[in-house]
Amino acid sequence: MRKVLSLLLFIVFSQLQAQQPEKWNSSEIFQEIKKLNFLGSVLYVAAHPDDENTRLISYLSNELNARTAYLSLTRGDGGQNLIGPQLREMLGIIRTQELLAARKIDGGEQFFTRANDFGYSKNPEETLQIWNEEEILKDVVRTIRSFKPDIVINRFKANSAGETHGHHTSSAILSQRAFKLAGESEAFPQLAQSLGTWQPKKLFFNTSPWFYDSQEAFEAADKSNFLEMDTGVYYPLKGMSNTEIASLSRSQHQSQGFGSTGTRGETPEYIELIGGQHPEGSEALFAGINTTWSRVEGGEEIGQILKNVEENYDFKDPSASVPQLVKAYSLILKLKDAHWKKIKSAEITEIIAACAGLYLEAVSEESLATPGEEINLNLEAINRSDLNMQLSEVKILPAGRSVALKNPLQNNEPWLEKVSAVIPEETEYTSPYWLQKKGSLGMYHVEAPELIGHPETPRQVQVEFQVQIDGQNIPFRRNVVYKKNDPVKGETYQPFEIVPPISVSTADDVLIFANHAPKMVPVRLRAMKDSVTGTLKIKQLRSWKIEPVSYSFGPLQKGEEITFTFEVTAPDFQNSALLQPVAIVDSEEFSKEVVRLDYEHIPMQTIVLPAEIKLVKLDVQKNGKLIGYLEGAGDAVPRALEQMGYTVDLLTPQDISSGALKKYDAVVLGIRAFNVVDALQQKNAELFKYVHDGGNLIVQYNTSRGLVTKDLAPYPLQLSHDRVTNEDAKVEFLNEDHPVLNFPNKITSEDFEGWVQERGLYFPNEWSYEFTPVLSMHDTGEAPKQGSLLIAPYGKGNYIYTGLSFFREFPAGVPGAFRLFANMLSLKNATQTKPSK
Repeated sequence: MRKVLSLLLFIVFSQLQAQQPEKWNSSEIFQEIKKLNFLGSVLYVAAHPDDENTRLISYLSNELNARTAYLSLTRGDGGQNLIGPQLREMLGIIRTQELLAARKIDGGEQFFTRANDFGYSKNPEETLQIWNEEEILKDVVRTIRSFKPDIVINRFKANSAGETHGHHTSSAILSQRAFKLAGESEAFPQLAQSLGTWQPKKLFFNTSPWFYDSQEAFEAADKSNFLEMDTGVYYPLKGMSNTEIASLSRSQHQSQGFGSTGTRGETPEYIELIGGQHPEGSEALFAGINTTWSRVEGGEEIGQILKNVEENYDFKDPSASVPQLVKAYSLILKLKDAHWKKIKSAEITEIIAACAGLYLEAVSEESLATPGEEINLNLEAINRSDLNMQLSEVKILPAGRSVALKNPLQNNEPWLEKVSAVIPEETEYTSPYWLQKKGSLGMYHVEAPELIGHPETPRQVQVEFQVQIDGQNIPFRRNVVYKKNDPVKGETYQPFEIVPPISVSTADDVLIFANHAPKMVPVRLRAMKDSVTGTLKIKQLRSWKIEPVSYSFGPLQKGEEITFTFEVTAPDFQNSALLQPVAIVDSEEFSKEVVRLDYEHIPMQTIVLPAEIKLVKLDVQKNGKLIGYLEGAGDAVPRALEQMGYTVDLLTPQDISSGALKKYDAVVLGIRAFNVVDALQQKNAELFKYVHDGGNLIVQYNTSRGLVTKDLAPYPLQLSHDRVTNEDAKVEFLNEDHPVLNFPNKITSEDFEGWVQERGLYFPNEWSYEFTPVLSMHDTGEAPKQGSLLIAPYGKGNYIYTGLSFFREFPAGVPGAFRLFANMLSLKNATQTKPSK
């Protein structure tokens, strides 16, 4: 839920300070020198964050020294979230940063397409239609033409329709098409004109026993086109095996619960050649591909110099390598090959800085600034070697300010300077570029084509330090950052962000009106610079009454907040509308909120999003008042119940006893509670006793993998992977007279209109006769699924299991979802049903 401004979660791997600058040790410098000497690249392709094989990516990067990247077609927006309440776009931001954190560990790079993860898809035909197949294909071609991989490896296979997620199969289909088209100038000619064409040499499928019916079937398979690599190699310079590194990388996907334990020993990985040519009989991945400096014109001399650097590297004094590295740098600048010139000049620049112990930093005194605002920067430069070095110039970008210097940098003598600069008025906010314009169900809208594929919005505010080393001027660019000293954690870093002059925010994304009473809607203003004065108003809505018309505010100083309250009265009939508050400052309208997400394992994220509330007037009746809710994985259901007028007590496992629960009209378990709340293994008996004594228990969806107990219900109940992904799938009522469809609200087919992303997921597919299935639904071409809502009387009470995706429908303000859930909560006071045999 995007209204949560700060969520601090602590993780085991706390030493990983995701926002601190990298400081390589001597072994890490040597590893980077080896990579500098390798001119080969691999692009790994799949559909989602966490699809990638971190063992293989780490092996390619750290054992073969190849430039390795992962192209995730989506940002994982359609997944669930185990660490917080964010879903959809906000979850996509978290998962994007988790991928970047993973790549920081395994040594890879990261790319994306504009594909939106719209949720689970059962076949590639649906996926490609929703995604806009040609446009996403264009993005894959764009990545190949810009990254220029020698080798492409698919995580999935193109002929797996119906066997796995439709997104998975689609990623392989698009990759295979792009492999052929990237080298043809007639394919996407505008891209060919700007990026040129590129034909990778080989295309592989990263196969494994998982793609076969059994281990035996895999062992019996024809492996003549397979390459086998032992990815369990040990790296003495790192003190870890490749698989241990891969597990650390994999564990960055915390929102998906993919914490991984490191392993040691032989770990084979297999890739199957499905395109291009590979020399027969060779097990070397890059066989037949020139990966030395001789592949580029003028590169042989560079290669010889860098070979000598690698062979004569002094682990006790890396600075001894700098003169030869500077010589190689000057030759790289003369290369005609623009691609490798850009890549290798950037690589060698950072290696030179690391070898010399050259530390360069630009720190803002504030973490946020607005266009047109003057900022103060603390600059630091220090040379921790005996090398002849001089700081010749400092440029502030994009302010355009330049300071000419002739300042010698003597060994371990810091140069410190405070400078000011004005952020240009035209500077854009540092918010995720793919969210700046509203997209479609299947695609993000990106106006600037040069940004497509980037993992995040490039930082605009930078400082370029021009340093002369052995007579060669070398530019070193550093992003401006913000840092402070935390009393507990010590030195902490945050990204420096550009934001609008005022943030306009509301308390909720959705506001439910369950009766005719007006609601007070608070709108909070936060000044992001000094002396902000203006007017706050809400755009008038048809059929809705809003008072007052406007408020005047200011002057507000930077960081100062003020809240104004509007009274909103809903119409008499069921209706929905979008409320948009607007702050007018200096005749300019501002209607966006500055949201900050703070998790320990990723850098703090600042997002500028439209400030708006979906208003929903419900035609809903409810019975009962007090609800007990045990949270599972993060969801917004408790807040939705409160908006309906219920009093919701958030329970802990310690609160669960049949006597303590007796006061509740219903007890609800949050999504995946039986996956994430270990104490339910012991507390289940108390929940069943609560039901037996007359209670009403609602259990929301769980996954069959990782259950803390198999006894989810007082009667046999078997979970499956059954799901209905079409949110518009027809819903049939199996038992129209059942109280859950009639009390206190009459549920009709209209209540299943306007659902988002899916009907539901992980439905039970087997249950005992005590359960009454209430609904039937299915995706096109599939058999009816009747496990979405099951109800069983137990003793004097009712046990309800539902796989319907209320956790998605409530934040979207879907009226029918509220009405049906109200009936489920009211079942304690409805007419009891008898089990049917």
